[in-house]
Amino acid sequence: MIYDDKSFHPDMIENPEVHQKIIDALPIPIFYRDIRGVYIASNKAYEKFIGLSKSQLIGKTIFDLQPKELAEIYSALDQELIENPGEQVYETKFQFTDGSMHDVVFNKNAILNDEGKVIGIVGSISDITDLKKAERRMEKAKEAAVIASAMMHKIQAGIIIVNQDFKVIDSNEGFAQLFGEETMELYEAIPGLNGADFKELVPEVVYKMFASLMASGENALERDLRIHNKLMHVSVVTIQKNRVVGALIRDMSAPSLVREEIISRAQRVNKQNLETVQKIAFLLGENASLTEELLNSIIESYKYGEE
Repeated sequence: MIYDDKSFHPDMIENPEVHQKIIDALPIPIFYRDIRGVYIASNKAYEKFIGLSKSQLIGKTIFDLQPKELAEIYSALDQELIENPGEQVYETKFQFTDGSMHDVVFNKNAILNDEGKVIGIVGSISDITDLKKAERRMEKAKEAAVIASAMMHKIQAGIIIVNQDFKVIDSNEGFAQLFGEETMELYEAIPGLNGADFKELVPEVVYKMFASLMASGENALERDLRIHNKLMHVSVVTIQKNRVVGALIRDMSAPSLVREEIISRAQRVNKQNLETVQKIAFLLGENASLTEELLNSIIESYKYGEE
């Protein structure tokens, strides 16, 4: 292909208006400051981001626009870039005109003249406040999940949680012990039986209790069942309606539990409502912030008094 030199117009590069139209078309907030830290140019996205018009921005320095402690950070990093030209990327805080503080990422580069001397800094800014909040929530959820899961695994009664596909989300050793050697061996091979097919782990009557609650979305279902020559009390509860169901299963054949169960049921009749396991899956997922509420519920369920 033959190019026509006349098709290249110098004013496309040298005309400031063309420059401005080009950067204004970019969706990324962009600014240009000289080596004194004075704003020389910006695009519409940056003006919208910072909440100032071009006339309010151009000619100002970062000390005019940001709190002193932040401006000093920006200034020091600008100076570092001037002394060591190249790319500079960092996270910091940025105050909007409404006074709110945001987490941002600056991506900057030094601009050199034909002699290789730094004449200014061009940069972009990205608001990552929502991302950082999500990361913090995730970290807190993970921490809570680890603690809560450890607590759940210390409870002697059997606990299991399944999703809408009837795959195990988590279970404790107490559950595995209740349902025989094969289940215990699987539990030892797969911690928490995570991902196991629930229908293959329990008798059909227990599976049907879970399936019924999963389909109906009702709050809870309780039954006494004879399983493996043991009398078991199965309390199934809805964790997330039609999505997650969990259960607390106790071996009522154990002598030490018989008296406790009699007392517990008497108290439940007197109080009309004594919940045992409620919302236990929140220990393990995005709603792990309810860990304290759940643990208190479990503890309260095991307070068998003498009355």
